[in-house]
Amino acid sequence: MKTRAMRVLTAIWITLICVAACAALVARAQAQADARDLAGEWSGVLGGRLHLVVTISTSSTGELGGTLNSVDQHAVLTLANVKLDGAKAHFEVPRVGGVYDGTMNAKGDLIDGKWTQTGVPPQDLDMKRTSGAPAASASAATQNAPATTSATKDHTPKPLTVGLDTLVHAQPVAFKSGGKWHVAYELHVVNMDKWDYALQEIDIVPADAPDSPVAKFAGSALADAITYPGIGAKGAAGPATLRPGEDGVVYLWLTADSLDAIPATLRNKIKVRVGDYPEALTVNGPSVSVDKKTVVVIASPLDRSNLVAANGPSNTSAHRRALIPVDGHAYISQRYAIDWVEAYPDGKTYQGDEKDNKNYKIYGAEIHSVADGVVTETKDGIPQNIPNADTHAIPITLETIGGNHVIVDIGGGRYAFYAHMQPGSLRVKVGDHVKSGDVLGLVGNTGNSSEPHLHFDICDASSMLACEGLPYAFASFDVTGSAAGDGSSLKAAAAVTRTMEIPAEDEVVTLRLK
Repeated sequence: MKTRAMRVLTAIWITLICVAACAALVARAQAQADARDLAGEWSGVLGGRLHLVVTISTSSTGELGGTLNSVDQHAVLTLANVKLDGAKAHFEVPRVGGVYDGTMNAKGDLIDGKWTQTGVPPQDLDMKRTSGAPAASASAATQNAPATTSATKDHTPKPLTVGLDTLVHAQPVAFKSGGKWHVAYELHVVNMDKWDYALQEIDIVPADAPDSPVAKFAGSALADAITYPGIGAKGAAGPATLRPGEDGVVYLWLTADSLDAIPATLRNKIKVRVGDYPEALTVNGPSVSVDKKTVVVIASPLDRSNLVAANGPSNTSAHRRALIPVDGHAYISQRYAIDWVEAYPDGKTYQGDEKDNKNYKIYGAEIHSVADGVVTETKDGIPQNIPNADTHAIPITLETIGGNHVIVDIGGGRYAFYAHMQPGSLRVKVGDHVKSGDVLGLVGNTGNSSEPHLHFDICDASSMLACEGLPYAFASFDVTGSAAGDGSSLKAAAAVTRTMEIPAEDEVVTLRLK
């Protein structure tokens, strides 16, 4: 029979054994819990074709969150309600109505699960850990080594540097239109990497204040602002996305209430997603100085009412985006050009037979020199087109695109271009000195023209296309309404006098000789 002391010692010994056993169980459970930590990167293939990368992280408050990157679709979606209950993993993708439920193995490196989505039958989706918490059975050396699975190799590593080359060809010049100040310029962007580059955001920032954007392009606004030379307005790899070696041109436009509010030097802060690398990266383009002093003030080229500034200054007009290579360099000679037509109250520019040039209200109007200068180029003898016909009277070449035209050197490195005149109507020849208001010719429909109108712009060289378009300002004009872009209607308004401005696209104005 055991003594009281022996019974006490035995109880103590049993208690110690239980404590040790419990501690071991707790440690083992903790190790399994650590192995099953969801935080990290997981990869899988849905439906045998869509490669997914799920990145899960833990916030400072201990909550789980993350993203799902559908690599083949170039789509990154936000996760919600991410949780791990024992071995049961769960997350949702609200944007597409998707839900994932799976069971994690003891090592914490595999999840066997199913993906369900609104309107789609459930599909198997097994996820394999590619980075993050190591498997519980892995050695210390393995735990500290970078992941080398084939799935990891298929995904984009973090680039050593952002592989974009950016360039602004032409110095932007501040100008006034619609009561506001504006700066328009083009950012050429080349993807020099081997991965697709999806532009997420471009901020225009002062060079001395990179965290204070004065304009921002993102989402659909960014997608609409970019074109792809040789491809068109839509890229082959998706919205605002450049394939390896591909070039994009981003048409940027900054608006401010005053000239002082426009920074003297700008930078373009570009946020980009590289391949399927989960984080967006940021790169700063080179600084761009803004000319805030040299907008030329000109007289009117016409003396008419109900003039429509067709294709006039805006960030989406046809002239704004007419990037044309000539002799090995791409120019936008028409950056601030206007196609002047004259409208009737119903918005139409003609009455009667639309195929007769004489029925157009502006046809035959006198074209006046906007400043004193010297004639540097003329073209005459090109026959007129039939309005809105499928073909032109002659083939369109670099020599005939402007039709019958006149170019006048108005000083300061600026050249005024007047295009599409009637054949035989020119009143000047090369070398003539002209005064502001002198008649140069009559409005017609020649060259690359669909109906009678005056194409007018100012450029930095004596050329139709091989020059950079410059802004200008009329001393005064009256805005009397606006026109629909397709010419289907005219909206009249109380006249507002503008001074030292250029009319905006589709404004209806009255121009008078001064």
